[in-house]
Amino acid sequence: MKLSICGESVANMNDTQMCNEATITGRTHGLTTMKRAIKTLGNRAIDRRSKVGKALEAWRGELIADLGGQDTISAQQQTLIELAVRTKLLLDSIDAWLLQQGSLVNARKRTVYPVVLQRQQLADGLARYLSQLGLERRAKPAKSLAEVLSGSARKGDHPAA
Repeated sequence: MKLSICGESVANMNDTQMCNEATITGRTHGLTTMKRAIKTLGNRAIDRRSKVGKALEAWRGELIADLGGQDTISAQQQTLIELAVRTKLLLDSIDAWLLQQGSLVNARKRTVYPVVLQRQQLADGLARYLSQLGLERRAKPAKSLAEVLSGSARKGDHPAA
C-alpha cells in the first residue's frame, strides 16, 4: 500500500509537510492521514531533524529521565512511552489546526466539529498512558560503594588519602 498526500509519497515527506496538509487543502484537519502515516511508517514518519521531531525527542527523553533513566524502564514502559509520544504528536497537530479555525462550532448544524471530540479522545488516551507510567518523578538508583570504587579504579583515579 503506497500512502500519499496531495500526490506526494509520504515516505518522501517530512513531518512539517504532513502537518501542513490541512493548510494545503483548506478543508480537512489531516488527522486520519497522519494516523495512517504513523501506523504505516512508525517512528520513520517523524523526521527527527525537524523542529517537531526534536521537540518530541526531547519530550521522550524527559519522560524517560522522569522514570529513572533508560536503564530502569521496562519494555512495557517503553511501549507506553512510544504510544504517548505518537499521541502527543497527533494532539499537538490537531490543537494547532483548531487554533487556526474561526469557530469550533458548525453554525449550520449547531454542533461542535467532530475533530473536537476526537481531540478529546486523544487527550484522554494520553492522560491514561501517562497515569499508567506514573505521574511521580523517580530517582535513578544510587550506585553502591563497591560500584563507585570500582568505577574510579578503572579510570585510573586514585582517591586522595
